[in-house]
Amino acid sequence: MFDYATCRDAFSWANERGELGSLVNMAAACVDRHARGPGADRVALRYLRRDGSTASIDYAALAAATNRFANVLASLGVKRGETVFSLLGRVHELYVAALGTLKAGAVFCPLFSAFGPEPIEARLNLGAAKVVVTTASFYAKKIAPIRKNVPSLAHVLIIDGALGGTTDLRPLMNGASETFEPAPTRADDWALLHFTSGTTGKPKGAMHAHGALVQHYVTAKYALDLRPGDTFWCTADPGWVTGMSYGILAPLAIGVTSVVDEADFDAERWYRILEEERVSVWYTAPTAVRMLMKAGPELIGDRRFPALRFIASVGEPLNPEAVAWSNEILRRPIHDNWWQTETGGIMIANYAAMSIKPGSMGKPMPGIDAAIVERLPGGGVKVIDEPDVEGELALKQPWPSMFRGYLGEQRRYEACFSGDWYLSGDLCRRDEEGYYWFVGRADDIIKSAGHLIGPFEVESALMEHPAVAEAGVIGKPDPVAMEAVKAFVSLKRGYEPSETLRRELLGFSRQRLGAAIAPKEIAFIAELPRTRSGKIMRRLLKARELGLPEGDLSTLEGGR
Repeated sequence: MFDYATCRDAFSWANERGELGSLVNMAAACVDRHARGPGADRVALRYLRRDGSTASIDYAALAAATNRFANVLASLGVKRGETVFSLLGRVHELYVAALGTLKAGAVFCPLFSAFGPEPIEARLNLGAAKVVVTTASFYAKKIAPIRKNVPSLAHVLIIDGALGGTTDLRPLMNGASETFEPAPTRADDWALLHFTSGTTGKPKGAMHAHGALVQHYVTAKYALDLRPGDTFWCTADPGWVTGMSYGILAPLAIGVTSVVDEADFDAERWYRILEEERVSVWYTAPTAVRMLMKAGPELIGDRRFPALRFIASVGEPLNPEAVAWSNEILRRPIHDNWWQTETGGIMIANYAAMSIKPGSMGKPMPGIDAAIVERLPGGGVKVIDEPDVEGELALKQPWPSMFRGYLGEQRRYEACFSGDWYLSGDLCRRDEEGYYWFVGRADDIIKSAGHLIGPFEVESALMEHPAVAEAGVIGKPDPVAMEAVKAFVSLKRGYEPSETLRRELLGFSRQRLGAAIAPKEIAFIAELPRTRSGKIMRRLLKARELGLPEGDLSTLEGGR
């Protein structure tokens, strides 16, 4: 996309849909379309295992494997619209189960492998799980203790040997046919279920349809600059919506090779993957970038990344310091983008041909109309036309990947909309050039002495200090100012907490932000609590600071 305005003016969802061919079924459009053509022998997925070994599967073999799984589901009596869950790491069977389920017309729901029994039980029941695909170890530790509480669960398929009350998936796959006619799904047929963590109470189950694939395809081209022949690495776990939309579906829709790393984060390993796998497009999270920053530039050593053309991030706003670090260390910028589980795909992005404004979310995707709005007391919203005025980010509906509901919670779903607008709950501003800037979640905004303070602004300022790796900012009750700003700071390697450093950081932040916005308190913390998708859990910092209920912790990194 070399001319943003021209591309937006000429854009047509119908034309983009046509590029995917006549196949509406997500998995068929992602896999079979390539397997039947000249891309059949192109590597679709390249697995990097924990033990250091590797394996690759091309589009033709992936089509055969996913057909086998779809036939397995049919043999078990799984019907269209019934739900298949996975509880797996980033292993081959996860990708086959996801795509095979979609081919069968059933609904797929990936679970974080780090979930404990309680959040698994809640999600299986909310989603009326018919099948779970997992390992023997995960079953024994996490599903067996709660299985009697999930009456809908008819089949547990074990990928590495059956236990009592379960079925070994391997002989079923070996005996299944490699031929399967994908279910003739429509664009609005339910395909995916993704859970998001609520501040309190049970998690929300966001429902997505097969027609969402056109959004994944378009955003892969325009927001991620993916092109045929690329080697792509999305570091997100498929248990999070990014790992499904952009770790599985989008790159397969384009027909590229995806790197799948089974291991957990390790800075040296990640640099090695970028170099040795010749990754050309890399999609990661701000948290991972900050962890690389924290590890120090010396870890790169003599490594060079000549194949790396484009870097993008998502999960939480990207601090300007991370963009500067990337330019210096990786010799290319990180392009931030914005979307939510509910939007299903990237909505706002920094495109390859755009000048990056560090800290900005970028501009809306072609086909997406965004606005800054103010909620009116009597209902409805007012669109704010003036630049640099803070308000709530809203998107005009519909778009292909928009969620179709919260499972079993129609009122909660309807509350997300006002007329033609989807209300994101994120406070933002739009500058004179049309770039959008994240301010904070509406429920994270700090009200102090008449000022509305966005935590992200304070966190970014603190990260400019050479000692600070990460920062999380909350408001705590204050008898005079209503709320006082408190920052929790994680330090880079080589720095130790001290009263001297605390005072230095307080003064540093006042210099950059002014006394009204700068934190009044700073606490040192080894690691900030965050979700596995990379978002700092400010509400958890606040709950622990004030001794309040911690709410739903099922997506907390490292488990409950």
